[in-house]
Amino acid sequence: MAAAASTCSMRKMSIFAVMVLSVLDHRTCMATASTGWDDPDFFRYCPPSRCSKDGPEIRFPLRLETSNSSSLCGATCAKLACSGQDTILLHPFLGPCKVAAIDYRHGAFSIVPLADSLSPCPLQKLISKNLSADVYSDCALNMHMPGKIISCSREFVPSSATEVDNDYLVKNADDFIVGPISCFSNQSQFMYLVSARTYMYVLPVDCKVVSNVPIPFGSLDATFKQISERIISSAEITISWIDSDKLLHCTRCELGGRSCAFSSQRNQTFCIRHKPHGLHVKIIAAISSVATFVALLLILVTALYHSVKIKYNEEIHLKVEMFLKTYGTSKPKRYTFPEVKKMTRRFKDKVGHGGFGSVYKGELPNGLPVAVKLLENSTGEGQEFINEIATIGLIHHANIVRLLGFCSEGTRRAVIYEYMPNESLEKHIFSHDSDISQQPLVPDKMLDIALGIARGMEYLHQGCNQCILHFDIKPHNILLDYNLSPKISDFGLAKLCSRDQSIIMLTAARGTMGYIAPEIYSRNFGGVSYKSDVYSFGMLVLEMVSGRRNSDPSTESQDEVYLPEWIYEKVISGEELVLPSEMTSQEKDKVKQMAIVALWCIQWNPQNRPSMTKVVNMLTGRLQNLQIPPKPFVSSEHRPMP
Repeated sequence: MAAAASTCSMRKMSIFAVMVLSVLDHRTCMATASTGWDDPDFFRYCPPSRCSKDGPEIRFPLRLETSNSSSLCGATCAKLACSGQDTILLHPFLGPCKVAAIDYRHGAFSIVPLADSLSPCPLQKLISKNLSADVYSDCALNMHMPGKIISCSREFVPSSATEVDNDYLVKNADDFIVGPISCFSNQSQFMYLVSARTYMYVLPVDCKVVSNVPIPFGSLDATFKQISERIISSAEITISWIDSDKLLHCTRCELGGRSCAFSSQRNQTFCIRHKPHGLHVKIIAAISSVATFVALLLILVTALYHSVKIKYNEEIHLKVEMFLKTYGTSKPKRYTFPEVKKMTRRFKDKVGHGGFGSVYKGELPNGLPVAVKLLENSTGEGQEFINEIATIGLIHHANIVRLLGFCSEGTRRAVIYEYMPNESLEKHIFSHDSDISQQPLVPDKMLDIALGIARGMEYLHQGCNQCILHFDIKPHNILLDYNLSPKISDFGLAKLCSRDQSIIMLTAARGTMGYIAPEIYSRNFGGVSYKSDVYSFGMLVLEMVSGRRNSDPSTESQDEVYLPEWIYEKVISGEELVLPSEMTSQEKDKVKQMAIVALWCIQWNPQNRPSMTKVVNMLTGRLQNLQIPPKPFVSSEHRPMP
């Protein structure tokens, strides 16, 4: 038995060494490639592959190790291989796992750990891992929650004690205790798996720590207990492979309906419309084979549509009315839909279009000009309407747009704001656009606007009874009054949370591409909090100081340098950040000051980003007191705020 165990251990060490060498060789090739295929030929040299007809498709940034394609056809640390008809992932903690599905839009695997003949208990694999010698430190598969195996002399029911530490708000200790574990326990000893963040005072006094274990991160909304129970029962779990901005760009490609590819000449990823020929043929064949069925189904759907829609709209209307009744008399004035039509002269003067509908200029009976946003494309069961009323209906701040009234009649809903004559900040930043004729902003006014936005966000995060997270800070949602003073608007995606809640849970990503913080895509980058709004603010300021739109992986021009990288190099080299113009040295210093503050705000690690209170102090302080931040999107470095 000892010899067999030694042989098994030697085999695992060999596999481990091969994986390390493969990762190093892969990264070396990625960094030194100077010749290769042309971009349009990517799928010809790196075609998708499968282990079986019904198995998950493996394509860039993933690569099947047994394929004959170049190592440049993959960009992750994930090692995939075929075992018969199954696709196998060699996980650093769980060992060989069957890949049930691959989600390229969110960068995630659905895996099932394979049973180990040497041990019937799945946790045995995790106990044997030596976490102090972690060679996967730059690999997303190594992201884990620290856990502990504890031994107790008697079985117990976890208490509902509440715990708070620096990073998490634990509402119930029971959510972080799993057990007793049947495959480890006996009549005199009961084994439990607990989070390392659980304090020992919530456990019986006779319990002792037996071993440390790493619990791999699961899906965004999965708890420690949920993930642990699935591992113990060898059930399917979801893990992420995203560990760099290159892979994050690939998910944005997929979310935009494109494929992700790699340019061996430019040594960077890019989005491409071209799909592999074989896949294209299969798609056409599949569509043709179900065309008749779809036509018949559409007839049935059309017949049921009106009855379902009426019932659905009634439910939404009831939900909104219940909210308004609970909200009481403290809400703004309610108008009828005929009154809204009258104040907008039957929606004659359209001044803009937002994410949830069109905006029209109107006038109240007392002559006050207003902007009326008609929620004509309302989705989400009226939630965006409720968000607007609940968040800004009661708050008043100089840098937050004022809500003057609303309308809710059946499916017709509208919100009424004070009118902003200078429209959105977007039209002043990108003055070179063909459909915009506004004059560019001077540095002094840029700083005033950035400072006003920062103060408005500081109020949302810390000045109200509840913390308000906006989740859609961008130039289009910043309105300017007669004096070009900024006002934050469009709270359709906002979320309320308690002021002492450091981390919140989201069921889906929210925001606008290019301004969304990395942790909203994947919890591997940290928890979602008010720091996610800070990231969006940083991107907005970078656009202000450069006059350029934030580059997106789905853009047609792949030669354009990503905006944060471009600005960072300008700051480091001391070059001017804007087009040549007549500026004084003091104005140039103000532009540089805003750029440095923005680069701090877009750090990948949320802990490295400043709070909005700190941002206000940095913007009103002296340039000489600011430190140059680390290069954006280098999440492995942890550099404290100055």
